[in-house]
Amino acid sequence: MANKPVEIVELAGNAGVYKANLGTSNFLVRSFMAGLFIAVGAALCTVCGTGVEKTLGPGFKALVGGAVFPVGLIAIVLTGMSLFTGDTMLIPMAVFQKKTTWDKVFNAWFWVYIGKFVGSIFWAYLMVVGPLTKGGGPELTVFGQNAVAIAEAKTLPYIATGTLGLWSAFMKGIACNLLVNVAILLAFASKNMIGKFFGIWFPIMAFVASGFEHSVANMYFIPTGIMLGANVSWAQFVQWNLIPVTLGNIVGGFIFIGAVYFYSFKKELSSMSPT
Repeated sequence: MANKPVEIVELAGNAGVYKANLGTSNFLVRSFMAGLFIAVGAALCTVCGTGVEKTLGPGFKALVGGAVFPVGLIAIVLTGMSLFTGDTMLIPMAVFQKKTTWDKVFNAWFWVYIGKFVGSIFWAYLMVVGPLTKGGGPELTVFGQNAVAIAEAKTLPYIATGTLGLWSAFMKGIACNLLVNVAILLAFASKNMIGKFFGIWFPIMAFVASGFEHSVANMYFIPTGIMLGANVSWAQFVQWNLIPVTLGNIVGGFIFIGAVYFYSFKKELSSMSPT
């Protein structure tokens, strides 16, 4: 059994109300765990994708990464943690349904963004002193070498093309969070664990395999590479990836899913009894 589309939108709004009313400490704890879980999926991409391109080609490498990355969002959704990219859709959806206010949206976004950054950096450090280096020393494992290559690939091409690079990162951010929030809506569609699992897995696999940009995942990918000696500075990471990708993620979740789905079912929502 599955919820009807209009019921999915209503459930998303209800979830947004719940998230909007969490306290600051709760925002930070839940988003810390969400950042950590996304980093777990990103670390799996790094490890499982190492060496695949040389033997099976770049397409299969992308598929492998897409297959393992969704573990992060599955853990977040099914255990009730708070992910910034999901909250760009859920909490505004509550505003559209007149269940909360815009000041609560921006307050939630601010604290969740901070918490997820800390969670991602924590897991990045754990990986750097763990599987990505030999005994925690300066010598990199093959997985560490791949982590450096990923960090540089997510930054240097944007720098090389200037304004076009910023636009590319922004657009990839839109596409990514459009699919992330489709996954969240599909999780609301299902009434059982298996349905939620596959509803999340397929759209997340699609965004990763397609090569789109997720701000939370990049808080793991690029800092990990920087810690390992990648030819990328923290300032370059923020300017050429984090800022444009975050803005793209906001547009993808807020407008392309939140606003579009509310508009599509506005009439049906207005006729439904309050829950």
